[in-house]
Amino acid sequence: MSDLPQLTDATLNLQERVAELTFARDDVRNALTGTALIEDILAALDWCNRTPEVSVLIMTGSGTAFSAGGNVKQMRDREDLFSGSVLQIQDQYRRGIQQLPLAMQKSEIPLIAAINGPAIGAGMDLACMCDLRIGSTRTLLGETFINLGIVSGDGGTWFLPRLIGYQRAAELLFTGRLVKAEEALQLGLLLEIVAPDRLLVRARELAAQIAAKPPHAVRLNKRLLTLGQRQQLPDFLDQCAAFQGMSHHQADHLEAVNAFLEKRPATFDGS
Repeated sequence: MSDLPQLTDATLNLQERVAELTFARDDVRNALTGTALIEDILAALDWCNRTPEVSVLIMTGSGTAFSAGGNVKQMRDREDLFSGSVLQIQDQYRRGIQQLPLAMQKSEIPLIAAINGPAIGAGMDLACMCDLRIGSTRTLLGETFINLGIVSGDGGTWFLPRLIGYQRAAELLFTGRLVKAEEALQLGLLLEIVAPDRLLVRARELAAQIAAKPPHAVRLNKRLLTLGQRQQLPDFLDQCAAFQGMSHHQADHLEAVNAFLEKRPATFDGS
């Protein structure tokens, strides 16, 4: 296994095939701009893809917020991502925060967002880029770009309708209103809600369930979920057939079949 990447504003650990990335900039409510969090997330995703000992990644925030998204004071002062000419700003978006949705889409493992508090603007978009979202009673979501006279520059308008449908996504995008945990659950933004002190416990339980499955099958299923969003059915079925052929030749597949027939727990080693 390769060494853990050196991160600046987040921490990353690995235990029993479950990686956990914690945003550590509570001083700015884990804002994605004006911090190194984008670079840290990109580094963590790349490391997870390259490390076969990882089956799942949990993302969460330290302190009171999951992520406040863009730093509004920097918007006012035209700093960092928000500085320069129109051409410079669009280039900074393309080479900066837009690398995040591209990397999230390339993730070869399931991503779980443990949303410990507000996830606003790009912070909500980041949560929506994950496969599964667990919330607590402190979770608050907001696609609030329109309130600041801007749009989601990181692809939020691509992800949100795919999660909750066009009409509901349009209402949230056009009004910029905040959504509390219970409504987020009803909309399908959250998989479930737990008490704040149970959030990471529950996220780890879910991650452990996934990590206990044959590692190759977890990664191939994640790739199929991603491919299914952009391929036509005939091409997608060809990909399914190829992945199925690969799976039938895995030792973990045979172990799973034998364990099923022998009515015993299976033990997988990633082969």
